[in-house]
Amino acid sequence: MILLTGGAGYIGAVAVRELLDKGFAVRVLDKFLYGSYPLDSVKHQVEIVEGDICNLDEKVLDDVTGVIHLAGLSNDPTAEFNPEANRRMNTVATQTIAEACKRRGIKRFIFASSCSVYDRGLMAEDVLQDETSPLEPRAAYATSKFAAEQVLLELADDQFQPTILRQGTVYGWSPRMRYDLVINTFVKSAFTDRKLTVHCGGEMWRPLVDVTDVAKCYLACLEADLGVVGKQIFNLSHKNYRILELAHWVKRAMQGIVDIDIVVEYGSQRGRSYRVSTRKIENALGFRPMVSVEDSARDMTLKIKSNVNADFENPKYYNIRWLELLVEIQAHLQRIGSIF
Repeated sequence: MILLTGGAGYIGAVAVRELLDKGFAVRVLDKFLYGSYPLDSVKHQVEIVEGDICNLDEKVLDDVTGVIHLAGLSNDPTAEFNPEANRRMNTVATQTIAEACKRRGIKRFIFASSCSVYDRGLMAEDVLQDETSPLEPRAAYATSKFAAEQVLLELADDQFQPTILRQGTVYGWSPRMRYDLVINTFVKSAFTDRKLTVHCGGEMWRPLVDVTDVAKCYLACLEADLGVVGKQIFNLSHKNYRILELAHWVKRAMQGIVDIDIVVEYGSQRGRSYRVSTRKIENALGFRPMVSVEDSARDMTLKIKSNVNADFENPKYYNIRWLELLVEIQAHLQRIGSIF
């Protein structure tokens, strides 16, 4: 049995289906902050536990042989919206579930970290960073992920062997769609504005990876010898891209469907920028992501043309919008009491 925390999320909903296709028994632990609908088509094939990782019931680990830990806040705006909640969910809860796994002898623990821990800013020296590079994460999200990594490595021993995946910015279609990720945002903007606006001259570097490739990497780590992946950190990315390059790849992917202008803005020197090496995971696992930006953007474009996830104003597609809406509703309900 594989426990997948955050299994109804953007990456989790894809990972669930990949695990099922490989014959794994899957248990999902999720608070369903964005709803349970991403699991509708597979809900009879998985065991679903509605719960909060910040208040872990250890019974969720019964019969579990491996954990893929995705639950938590997942981008800068949500982390900055409530830094303390971000710390509790991304760092403290990770420690809680890791310690519970260690007590129960669950050795395999895959943690979804982030390449944003490498961010040194647009004006920093442009260097290719690997898993041994010195880190000084700055933003709340990256700081919480890095702190969780440190906790896991401190807990690691022969009985608990976590695998830490520093994931690039993810793109691609998911049953729990998001339009607040750079490629997905570009595709959405192409439909709504017929233009892609690139800031800071598009000079920023980002490592990117398709959501299906991320899910396939989890499978590769689950099936690998623990001597290879246990107590290890791996960067996970398809390629390093400049933001302006990404805009041109999206324009090419949508050619013949939507005509797009690319608008480049200059002036600002602020922005995240980092490049990473993926040599370690390629050498250790022989794993290379296969889905290009162009292919993924084309797939999203065709789905939207078929009216799949085409309601761009739906706040559920934007993590920070949805959280702000829920907080507003929560405050309103506390003020008025029962609706009826």
